[in-house]
Amino acid sequence: MLKKYYPWGYARSVFSLDYRKLYAKGFRAVIFDLDNTLVHHGDPSTPEVDALFREIHAAGLKTLLLTNNDEERVQMFIKNIDTLYICDADKPSPECYEKALAMLGTDRRETLCVGDQIFIDVIGANRAGIPSLLVHYIQLPGETKIGKKRYIEKLILSFYRRDSRLRNRLGDVYRKGVN
Repeated sequence: MLKKYYPWGYARSVFSLDYRKLYAKGFRAVIFDLDNTLVHHGDPSTPEVDALFREIHAAGLKTLLLTNNDEERVQMFIKNIDTLYICDADKPSPECYEKALAMLGTDRRETLCVGDQIFIDVIGANRAGIPSLLVHYIQLPGETKIGKKRYIEKLILSFYRRDSRLRNRLGDVYRKGVN
């Protein structure tokens, strides 16, 4: 019953992944959520995120931002990043994931979806048949208020961590000593 909420993998952040390992495992593209996945909600990109996208592209992977944000927000973020994007995506609708696959020119099994929300990013990717990776959402230092959905996500993740059959279906795709 909870399987539809389970990601294929979990990482502390987008910086925990070894994108060369993803490529070696047959992945050819990464679909990223934007807010609280790559940067804190509403923030512009950082030099570290800009460098991460260059690293991902150098590994041979294509990228696409799939976000429910508007065009203005996306344009502010990608100022120094060369990536495809879909804004006002209506996630978790499977149609936006299908559109992303068409834009990337990849199929489901060679594309990874990375996001911070189970009820948006993971469910959407799972409905579309795309492997998903959940990252811990970005919080500012001292930020203690989280939404009700985050508490439910924590409960789901506790069950996910106990289910060895469905936990970490991506295998070793992490940087050494980072996750």
